[in-house]
Amino acid sequence: MLDMVQLGELMRELGQPSYRAAQLYQWLHRHKASGFDEMKNIPASLREKLADRYYITVMDPEEILISQIDGTRKYVFSLQDKNVIEAVLMKYRHGNSVCISSQVGCRMGCRFCASTLEGCVRGLTGAEMLAEVYRIERDCGERISNIVIMGSGEPLDNYDEVVRFIRMISDENGLNISARNITLSTCGIVPGIRRLIGEKLPVTLALSLHASSQSKREEIMPIARKYRLEEVLDACRDYYRASGRRISFEYSVVKGVNDSPSEARRLAQLLNSFSSRTRGGREGAFHVNLIPVNPIEERSYESPDRASIAEFVRILKINGINVTVRREMGRDISSACGQLRRRYIKDADTGIN
Repeated sequence: MLDMVQLGELMRELGQPSYRAAQLYQWLHRHKASGFDEMKNIPASLREKLADRYYITVMDPEEILISQIDGTRKYVFSLQDKNVIEAVLMKYRHGNSVCISSQVGCRMGCRFCASTLEGCVRGLTGAEMLAEVYRIERDCGERISNIVIMGSGEPLDNYDEVVRFIRMISDENGLNISARNITLSTCGIVPGIRRLIGEKLPVTLALSLHASSQSKREEIMPIARKYRLEEVLDACRDYYRASGRRISFEYSVVKGVNDSPSEARRLAQLLNSFSSRTRGGREGAFHVNLIPVNPIEERSYESPDRASIAEFVRILKINGINVTVRREMGRDISSACGQLRRRYIKDADTGIN
């Protein structure tokens, strides 16, 4: 994946005028060309040279599921090395949002997530992440306005390529999706959060919190044994101070595990403390996104009933916590992270596909 500067250097190397770099960049990142033969204002001789030396990363959908309820589309994409990943297109009144993967699998081990069951195969390249967005935009024929890096994988475990992707997708010469419309979700890789502060990219940071205490978090998320809750929240506070971007705390609600009224009260106390230590208690420093867990067959976790969710929300609100329950999109298709990819691999292994 070459940026504008690198394309300019390549054009000089090939004896081409400098404006060819801008032409190529627009073909790749605005027109989302899948082959050099599509670039009609590029001389045939140059197209041939480029095709001999380079390739354009594209995504081939192996399977697309479309929700009959809300139009959500879930994709299984095959990669050049035959691995598969998944991505989701969600349509809202305010625009189209895509949730993309940053790794093939995941090694974080969160107990409610199907993505991590078989570990991490490898990180995706920035070009592969771009290709997820570009293919979905071409497929739906509509502009993508928001990106969530919340599919399979831990983005900060693939730091360099994820940052490269963000810079490319928000480049004004390309698709020009504002970094403010990009959310990066992390389970709490503290060095990565602190490194991200230095990038000065105004992306929204979403922390997979899922518990109000260190012990409960360790039970749900093994990575919590490496990065304690206090230091994770300190890093989030520093990110907010540096960026001014509201932190999103993701909380997957699991029946009998972290859904009790006492857990809600402890969560409110924890987050009110977080807020009080952020710029003198400035309002709007964070938001809680409750996510009723989507059960997977390999785990015993179940989603709480509506009454339990409603009571959890009530307790948070009366304690001054800004909270919403995530709208469930694509209920009639494999909607939990990693489920569709895992089912596809199982079907392929048994010869069903």
